[in-house]
Amino acid sequence: MTDQDTHSNPLNHKAIILTGAAGFIGSCMARYLNDMGYRNLILVDDFGVEEKRKNWESKAFAQVVERHALFDWLETHQPALSLVIHLGARTDTTEFDYSIHEVLNVQYSKDIWEYCTHQSIPLIYASSAATYGAGEFGYDDNHDLPQKLHPLNPYGISKNEFDKWAILQSNANHRPPYWAGLKFFNVYGPNEYHKGRMASVIWHAFNQIKTEGVVKLFKSHKQGVKDGEQLRDFIYVKDVVSVIGWLMESMVQGLWRIDKNGLYNLGTGTARAFNDLVKATFAGMDLPCNIVFIDMPEDIRDKYQYFTEANMKKLVDAGYPKAFYSLEEGVEDYVRNYLRTLNYL
Repeated sequence: MTDQDTHSNPLNHKAIILTGAAGFIGSCMARYLNDMGYRNLILVDDFGVEEKRKNWESKAFAQVVERHALFDWLETHQPALSLVIHLGARTDTTEFDYSIHEVLNVQYSKDIWEYCTHQSIPLIYASSAATYGAGEFGYDDNHDLPQKLHPLNPYGISKNEFDKWAILQSNANHRPPYWAGLKFFNVYGPNEYHKGRMASVIWHAFNQIKTEGVVKLFKSHKQGVKDGEQLRDFIYVKDVVSVIGWLMESMVQGLWRIDKNGLYNLGTGTARAFNDLVKATFAGMDLPCNIVFIDMPEDIRDKYQYFTEANMKKLVDAGYPKAFYSLEEGVEDYVRNYLRTLNYL
């Protein structure tokens, strides 16, 4: 969609709220919306974090609102809204003070749900594959599973608590007109430069290669799994924002149905080995592969996931039409067009 098409699209007559807009996935979502011609964006986040500034300052938007001031701002301004995309969260899996996650991930999300419900505004929000814990119950996005799950850290617990609450509210018909909670698997891609230790394995691998010429991976401590053959469902952020964009337009243009409301996995549906990921990173840097295996710290061995893979049938059955980037395609694009040049999306 070009700029001249902007005013013909019904979405552009009303604003879109995007929380987490200064973060990794949120800022990529803002770019996607801009590229589709959407400018009437209300960006919500903690904008005082200087290392995130390059993520959002070049985007086109109508307003920035500090996270803590959002509901006061909404009450004062009462904007006409077409949709809320709620991607803001405390995502640090090493933050073990649950009260922090309770405030930012559970209560804040409940407040957004209530606002969307009372104002009859569609809602798309970020959940996480961290809700699945060790994967002992599998990776199906049906609505019976959240009650059984045992996430391995407070972040995963907080995401699962909100999913459970959202399902209960929806079952009681206390819900936004349309809603979807997306269980993100291992997302990687541009604009994660600020995340440090919480950045993707590709980001860490690239920087290890630059400084040491080698990538260190954890040895396997599970019988039957070779070193580097631990499996994850890695999804490129460009696919994540494409899915959100498709959901958004489906909901606002009346192509969604109430019976489609609910939780959806968002991975590729194909688990891949860390060895493959590192090989792809070296290839994107035009260097020979060099992997060294190190012992996994004992304090995380009992919490380590050896396998994650999203069951993507539900999203496909809901009508999502596009194929996902393969691991090699996504890493190639990320390394060559962003990491090597420090470009932003």
